[in-house]
Amino acid sequence: MNTKGEGAAVLLAARGLVKAYGRTPALRGAGLDLRAGEILAVTGASGSGKSTLLHCLAGIVRPDEGSVVYAGEHLERQSERRLGELRRTDFGVVFQFGQLIPELTVLDNVALPLLLGGLARPAAQERAGEWLERFGVRGQGELRPGELSGGQAQRAALARALVTGPRIVFADEPTGALDSLAGEQTMTALVHTARETGAAVLLITHDAQTAAYADREVRLSDGAVTELGVNA
Repeated sequence: MNTKGEGAAVLLAARGLVKAYGRTPALRGAGLDLRAGEILAVTGASGSGKSTLLHCLAGIVRPDEGSVVYAGEHLERQSERRLGELRRTDFGVVFQFGQLIPELTVLDNVALPLLLGGLARPAAQERAGEWLERFGVRGQGELRPGELSGGQAQRAALARALVTGPRIVFADEPTGALDSLAGEQTMTALVHTARETGAAVLLITHDAQTAAYADREVRLSDGAVTELGVNA
């Protein structure tokens, strides 16, 4: 049985999250705990509010009600500047389609969070190259994102999310646009790197095989979270 994170301190805690878009409710009192070093999968049917939950937890969207507490900070009370700072330093975010900037090289995409944080370009590119190598795509560093396969692009997106040494990686359907082999390679790389660095991972997925990589799984249904337990 995989028990990573068990007994560790709670790093991120959400309580009573409510979010609606117009008259359409997305979250109805959702809550969860993410422990330091834990890989937590959030599963649920399409339209169940999984992405909205991730956006609230990462400070991308503010909930209408409820709280998100990260390392003692109430994210819903923070300024946009502070939330942006957290996403550059403590949080790494990976989306289903990677969202690499098409006009930049792969190397510059990965270096971007470091450059925004004030690191000099040569040092940022050197570190970015090291992370591309860890994810097996350093040879593609001078290419544009459109020249990569889907799996290569997603691993480059993972490198960008992890290059700053975040405490939490938020991964929204990271294998959803990939075939089974590329998805397996992507998840293996993510889990290995998270274990190595000690980062916690909040993984949004509708796929049971992807969720099986997590230490623990919760299900989102009708905007509320149900605990499913620890994965074997």
